[in-house]
Parts: sequence; structure tokens; C-alpha cells
Amino acid sequence: MSQAREPMQRIVVVGDGQVGVLAALACRLVLPQCEIAVLACPADRAAFADRAVTALPFTNRLHQRLGITEEDLVRQAGGSHRLITRLLGWGGEGHSGCFSYGAESDAARDADFGQRWGGGSRSDTDGAAPGSLAQILAEEGRFAPPPGGAHTPLQGVEYAMRWNMPAYRDMLIRKAQQAGIAYVQGSIAEVTITEAGEVAGLQLDQGQALEPDLYIDCSGPGAILASQIAGFERNEWSAALPIRALAFDPPGQAMLALEDRAQLMPHGWSMQIAGRDGLQIVHGLTDQNAEAANAIAFSPFALRESWIGNVVAIGDSAALFEPLGNFNLDLAHRQIDLLLELLPGNSTDPLERAEYNRRAALMADRVRDTLGVFYAAPAASDLFGDSQQSVTLSRWIDQFTRRGRLPFAEEAPLLTEELRSLLSALGIKSGPSALARASTGDGTAFTARAEAALRFAPPYGHWVQQVMGGS
Repeated sequence: MSQAREPMQRIVVVGDGQVGVLAALACRLVLPQCEIAVLACPADRAAFADRAVTALPFTNRLHQRLGITEEDLVRQAGGSHRLITRLLGWGGEGHSGCFSYGAESDAARDADFGQRWGGGSRSDTDGAAPGSLAQILAEEGRFAPPPGGAHTPLQGVEYAMRWNMPAYRDMLIRKAQQAGIAYVQGSIAEVTITEAGEVAGLQLDQGQALEPDLYIDCSGPGAILASQIAGFERNEWSAALPIRALAFDPPGQAMLALEDRAQLMPHGWSMQIAGRDGLQIVHGLTDQNAEAANAIAFSPFALRESWIGNVVAIGDSAALFEPLGNFNLDLAHRQIDLLLELLPGNSTDPLERAEYNRRAALMADRVRDTLGVFYAAPAASDLFGDSQQSVTLSRWIDQFTRRGRLPFAEEAPLLTEELRSLLSALGIKSGPSALARASTGDGTAFTARAEAALRFAPPYGHWVQQVMGGS
């Protein structure tokens, strides 16, 4: 019988943004006896995951595992819910599509009726009715997260959450302090690398030495620790993604809405993210428009291997890309979840590291491909020209437009049903699918579900007031 491995004794997380603090909390969850410290480092303006104010539904489940409740987010971090993202202009002038989350599979939605009316795009000019429960609820301003364990008419309605980033980070820091996670201030003065290519220790400018078993680099796109190890190499994504700079408007008026928007613009695109503490507007700019005042220039990339030696790069240190679709923080949280799954003992098994790098690379590539879907939309292709498409992205577009189906891709950020919703919302036309031809659903059951959901869900503002009233 093999001997149980010695667990890790010490972990240092480099970077005290929201990604780093959450990574430390996650490690505390699985290693309650381990010494864990977060090392502060200067904030990087191009750390888009660290400044994100929202993620995808996956984060809800990660939060739940870490003991961060939705009530925490609403009451302590200005939290609110997003049911849909409205996509404007991507299919052409006047085009409007609705992207929603979840794997809801209503027979009528797979039928010809569903393909024509349900869950995807509509044009402002054709008067088509909304077809997903999420869209109907969002447009009526009615929603409350369904209680766990109870069946309600809102069952199956997936959603994402937004928050005020500084308040969210402060909440995480309080939880980290309660969990006994140390906080270390000081700049890295010297990094000692062993002959085997691992970090032996850090010397800080104030004389303190850190010698943990594992380092988690959440320092931002500069990857101040991982970049010092042999084998650090980036895959450039510039040929696939045309945006080269971001501009962030000052926060606008508070907006309690259940939808966000992403609009194709002559300069690139603009995202509007609603929030109880102010509307956030982000502009994605091409090379030709990147000279805008205070814009943050960047070149998208992902690391070829994000776990090198005893350093694991997470978030912006591992992959940098535009926030269109809100994948930045979602990818960081998936990387943290993967690290928990493959967390080594006191010493790292090369097979565990290789498996982490295989899956982390797939995660990053599928994010790049999903972002590429936006630039394959009809009007986006006209604006940006043809971007480089991977084999996976080309296959998605080909199969969807010719056969109405989407091949499975491992480690994709969206479910197949969600990717279908995104493609339709972007104005990419689906080919006739075999399932649609075989099904005869007429939408009656869907209409009944929608009516039940609307009767059950309170006005969203009333629900928020009720939660806040309990503070």
C-alpha cells in the first residue's frame, strides 16, 4: 500500500487583488493546517480579471463552496444579478440579440418553433417575441434567486452576479483574515532559483524571507514571479483578437437592471454593465482607435504552461484578453478550481503539473475561441476584417451554420446550449438541425412556464430591498 503524501506546509500567493485573495481562501478550504500568506504587489491597470465587476454562473458555485453567499454579495459588496446580455449591432444595423445562460432544454425550443423564436437573436425590425425565461424575466424586471432545494417556476434559470469590485475585495480580505491567512507587505528584492528550475525563496526589500512549498502568481500580466523561471513562454493571440486597448468611463448612475449590453461600435465595441453602485461602461478599441486618452494598451496572450516548477500563474498572470463576454474572472476562477482539484502534496508530481497545464491551456484556448465567435458575427467581420480562427472555432461556425449543431469542446467556458444562444444572439444564422426537423413542439409548454415564472418572481427591486432590509 502506498504511503499518504505529506501535505503542503506553506503557500504564498503573490498579488493581493481579488483573484489573489480568493485563491488564498480557496487553498485554505482544502488545506486547513497550511500556512498561507498573501504578498502585496503594485496594482496593474491591465489586470482585467482583478478589476472585473462580474463573472459567469460558474463563479456562483465556486463562491458557494468557499462559503461566500449571494446574501454576502448583495449586502456587503453591492451585488446584483444578470440574467441576459443584449448584443446590439453585431448582426448588422438595427440587430438586437439576447444571450442567456443555462442548459435549459425545452422540447419546444429545440423544435422549429424554438429555433425561429426561442432563446436567441431577434431583430428590432421583425418584432419577434422573446423566447427564453431569462429574457422574459429580465424584460419584465422580475427575479429572485430560487431557494435551494425547492422546486419553483424559476428552476433552470441560470444567472451571473455583479458587484462593486473594491467592496468585494474588502469582503474577501475580511474573510481571509478570519481564516487566518497572513498578509505580507513589501517588494520582492531577490528570487532564488534552484538548479531544478524551482523558486527556492523570496527575499523582500525589508529583509523578510519567504520559503513556501508552492507559489501562486496572481500579480497581473507581468507575472513577476513566473516570468523569472525557465520555460516561461506566451502564446500570442493578436491574430485572433483585434482589440488593442480598453477605455473605462467613470461610473455612471446606479442601475438596477437584469441585463447588460455589448454593442458593436465604429471604434470597436462598448460594454454596459449595470450595477447598484453605478453603470460601468468599457470601450474596446482597435489599433486605429487606441490613442484615446487614458486607454490601457495591451496585447492578448496566454501562457504556454501556467504551472512551471513550483509556481502556478493564475488570472491575468496566465492569460490577458479583453473583457468582452466577462470571461476574465471566470477563467481565473476555473483555474483556481482546477488547482484545488490537482493540488500537490509537499512536493509536486510532474504528472499532476502536466495535467494542470494541459487543461489550463485548453481552458484558455476555448476562451479565445469563444471571444472569436463575436468577431465572426456578420457586422463584426465587416468592421474588423477576417481574424485568425482556430480549428475549434472554424468547426463551431461551420457546423452551426450548415447543420445547426455544435461539436463538443473540452474545457469550454460555455455550455453547448449557451454557445448556441450566443451564436444566435450575434446574428449568426443556424442551419436546419435534425432535431428541429424531428420535433413538433409548438411553444405551448414554454408559454405556460413563462407565465408561471412571471407570477412567481417578485419585482427585482423589491427583492433587493427585502435583502437589504435584513441588514
